[in-house]
Amino acid sequence: MAPSTVICIGMAGSGKTTFMQRLNSHLHAKKSPPYVINLDPAVLKVPFGANIDIRDSVKYKKVMEEYNLGPNGAIVTSLNLFATKIDQVIKLVEKRSDKVENVIIDTPGQIECFIWSASGAIITEAFASTFPTVIAYIVDTPRNSSPTTFMSNMLYACSILYKTKLPMIIVFNKSDVKNADFAKEWMQDFETFQRALSEDQELNGEDGTSSGYMSSLVNSMSLMLEEFYSQLDVVGVSSYTGEGFDEFLGAVDNKVDEYNEYYKAERERILKEKEEKENKRQSSSLNKLMKDLDIKDKNQEGKDSEVLSDYESEDDEYQGELPRDEDEVEREYTFPEDRNSEVNDKTDADLQSRYQAAFDATAKNASSKTAESIAEYIKR
Repeated sequence: MAPSTVICIGMAGSGKTTFMQRLNSHLHAKKSPPYVINLDPAVLKVPFGANIDIRDSVKYKKVMEEYNLGPNGAIVTSLNLFATKIDQVIKLVEKRSDKVENVIIDTPGQIECFIWSASGAIITEAFASTFPTVIAYIVDTPRNSSPTTFMSNMLYACSILYKTKLPMIIVFNKSDVKNADFAKEWMQDFETFQRALSEDQELNGEDGTSSGYMSSLVNSMSLMLEEFYSQLDVVGVSSYTGEGFDEFLGAVDNKVDEYNEYYKAERERILKEKEEKENKRQSSSLNKLMKDLDIKDKNQEGKDSEVLSDYESEDDEYQGELPRDEDEVEREYTFPEDRNSEVNDKTDADLQSRYQAAFDATAKNASSKTAESIAEYIKR
């Protein structure tokens, strides 16, 4: 059975790395050590043992110096360099798949550097196409006690869900500082969130009067997110005390089942569709090649035939040519020496008739040299 993969994503300061450390120690305590991967190239110290560490293959400071980049640009470039070897990483994990049940991945605190970069998408897709993969979105609970901040964080989580298209667990971290029950209630009961919104002094004045635009905007967004909340598992944990991690592992199991039932089936459908299109394309190209080769053989035998190009088909009404409008004027072709003195409306009628008669008489059988001689004769 393939190990479940948990990609931990969270904003800077959300306690994501501490969450990884506690999850690692929790799984070790359960006699089920995970396979740990660190994808943060800028971290100075990792408080857990990593089986694969991006810092071993990519030097963050050297990337900054060599490419003249800032911190975020260096993180993206480091991930790009690492993504070129992601197939080797997948093979290493597959070799241990019979010994481990979980793969946990730590990502950079600069969340946009991973989620919205091409390398982040490549890494995520590589794991999701091989192992049951779950996104764990880590939220700093004390910072989200304000309804507006909470709403902003949920919108970001929603964008990550639809970007990765993978099962997601919302993890309210630091529950030892502030209990996450209020956030769970806001997600389940719209009226409770409305009351908290009306009492928010950041959104309303001290006298309780609403600021109008912001209040209606947050109300509308909260209604929109109701469908988003229904697709999530929500867990409150404390990375400091270890509270809630059994519940988190239970949520991971639920999301793995969801992955196998929905996401894997959809992924296989898309891959099958792409394979069928590629097979049709190859079959069409092969048929055209065989037809061209057959026609070429016939031409060598002296038989008249036409060769279809790659852009034509047998049932093409115009046989690869663009249709001409009925009102379009036919082109008049002239000899090279005659282009500077083309026949026009002012030309003598007798000269026109002589020109046309000479052209008609020699167009089919005369050589190019004969045609040029006629043109020289008419010019006299």
